[in-house]
Amino acid sequence: MNFTYKPLYLALLSILGCSAFAANANDGSNTKDINVIGDIPVLDEMVVSGSRSATRLSETPVAIGVIKEDILKRDKPKTMGEVINRVAGVYWNDLGNEQHSMSIRQPISTNTVYQYLEDGIPIRPLGVFNHNSLNEMNLAGTESVEVIKGAASSLYGSNAVGGAVNFITARPSATPSGSISARYDDTAGFKRIDTSASNTWGDLGLRFSHYSSRRDNNNWQQYSKGDKDSFSLRSDYALNDYSLLRATLVHTDLDAAMTGGLNETDYRNSPGKSVNTFTYRKDKTTRANLAWEAETVAGGLTTVTLFSRKNDHGQIPSYTLAGCSGSARVCQGTENNSHVDSLGLDAKHQQEFDWLASRLIAGIYLDQSDNPYFSNNLRVIRDPVSGQNLSYTNANASTPKGVRNYQAGIRNTAFFAQWEFTPLPKVRVVAGARADNISYDYTNNLSPAGSASYGAASESRSFSHVSPKLGATYALSKDSSVYSNISQGFTPPEVSQLYGKTGIPDLSPATYNNYELGLRMAFLNGALKLDSALYRLDGRDTIVSYTIAQGLSENRNAGRTRSQGLELGLNYDTGVLDARLATTFASHTYEKYQVSGSLDYSGKQMPQAPADITSAEIGYKPMPGARVALEAVHQGKYWMNNANTVRYAGHTLLNLRGSYLIARDWEVWLQARNLADKHYADSATSAYSGVGAYVPDTQNQYSPGAPRSVMLGVTYTYAAR
Repeated sequence: MNFTYKPLYLALLSILGCSAFAANANDGSNTKDINVIGDIPVLDEMVVSGSRSATRLSETPVAIGVIKEDILKRDKPKTMGEVINRVAGVYWNDLGNEQHSMSIRQPISTNTVYQYLEDGIPIRPLGVFNHNSLNEMNLAGTESVEVIKGAASSLYGSNAVGGAVNFITARPSATPSGSISARYDDTAGFKRIDTSASNTWGDLGLRFSHYSSRRDNNNWQQYSKGDKDSFSLRSDYALNDYSLLRATLVHTDLDAAMTGGLNETDYRNSPGKSVNTFTYRKDKTTRANLAWEAETVAGGLTTVTLFSRKNDHGQIPSYTLAGCSGSARVCQGTENNSHVDSLGLDAKHQQEFDWLASRLIAGIYLDQSDNPYFSNNLRVIRDPVSGQNLSYTNANASTPKGVRNYQAGIRNTAFFAQWEFTPLPKVRVVAGARADNISYDYTNNLSPAGSASYGAASESRSFSHVSPKLGATYALSKDSSVYSNISQGFTPPEVSQLYGKTGIPDLSPATYNNYELGLRMAFLNGALKLDSALYRLDGRDTIVSYTIAQGLSENRNAGRTRSQGLELGLNYDTGVLDARLATTFASHTYEKYQVSGSLDYSGKQMPQAPADITSAEIGYKPMPGARVALEAVHQGKYWMNNANTVRYAGHTLLNLRGSYLIARDWEVWLQARNLADKHYADSATSAYSGVGAYVPDTQNQYSPGAPRSVMLGVTYTYAAR
């Protein structure tokens, strides 16, 4: 576990301080209002992700952001980022057609440091993380989204390091309801249709939710087409007064061009240009869950969930094109396919006790997944005048089985437990841990396996890890509470990190220790709410690529990182006027990162790590059924490379939302993005090492942001009255 001594001491001291303060609290006239933990009616919002069970936010010693159903229906988000970026400390980075990278208490990256969940079940198995995983979600079938910030491996296992995002599927309605919505954006070449239908008949409730989006090439950006179809089915059936069955089926089909990035000159002068004409990503995903929930004993609730996943991910990725610059007429690329089939079981029991008003949540998690993988090398033909990559052929015609062809069997067995109790009035303590065992059974389908051309030799290996957690909340008053939390996250080596080359590196899981203090308050009879957190996240044994010699590198547990910052969220709502502010100030540094015998980035700021990110909005309702809102999104400057020599200047964007209920069931709305028509980048990176010549057009790459655009929409909603 290897907790750093000083932060552990300080965090424990803060917990003991809360207890001592509670023991010596004023026993005057205010005592009767706050004499038990959680007597905070203004802050009594219920969340499920902080403990895997419905819990009042005031008793949850975790930084957690919630986006509710009414906000999703009101704002009708186009992308996932428009949902979760309103949470302080969270930034979903748009890479086009629902492709993305992420930042939650970490720099913006594609690293395996997040866990994405649906009703508490991971949407992907460990070992095959996809930074684009959220394109597999159906936001139209989502009732609410909860974002846990900081390490959450004690509940959700591997990869829950920077945080975990949990999508709660929408429940069936009690009475007949339905909706249909259409939207169109000419500048983006985008159109989308949403539909839903729901009802409950006696003990059986059903809900159907769907959306289909299309983006053509007739828009501001070349080669940017993308199609997505997604639907969700949910059924709730009451077996009797104390048990029920819940079944969900989610399917998504994404077929998207991968536009890729631009060099320095094209980004400055031709941001709508694409050098690619054939790169793509095709994702097909199906998830099915069946959950049985019952009060099995007095004060006890048991939930058993059977789940399955089927993911098919094929691509010619733009980011693997190599040598495609300058006067080159021929360069290289790859095509690959990664498939996942999973079966699993998640079983937990929650038991309430009178002693110390305590609660025990414990369970097991079993996940068996098969991951066949295939890749080939491509010979790419390009036009050096325009810079466009025009066509490709198989560069390995003599090896029809590909240059990588393997099967990885992945097993994850875990036991977890969390005990919550109230040792003193107004103090709630939470202690928990999860023990994970992870095994890979790797089979190389090529021969001779283990040779330079055919990949690593077949083998089996396993990893084990225990992730602890300790936290406490203290009710300052009926309108405020503080919390402290120590937790640990871990990331095991990915299948690709172990078996992507001929030699198999000796890797261990990377661990991340999270320390945080938080304050939640409400003012003006609950109209104004504050949610803030001060955190530090220390990474140890981070897996990095170490260059042994020119052209020869390997993965090693050689990195140490530190991320620390302040998250601040404010929400204000009087009915007529509403406003929100979500901002974070952070520092992300390499404590240790030596990439070769002569190149050391220790002490440098990590790339794509803005010092500040802010999302703010003010909304006004001039009349019943109408609302207009102005939003500002600010991203601070950051280093584009590890050497801290190339910098992106940051940007601030303005967006406008407006809606009007023209009849009882009809609503028209618009969304204007980038009102000032700002030239900016969604992503900016540089491969310049800090040594030798700096050549921006060869080493820098940008994902250009969209210009000003306006989306128009109309929604019809039916609800039985």
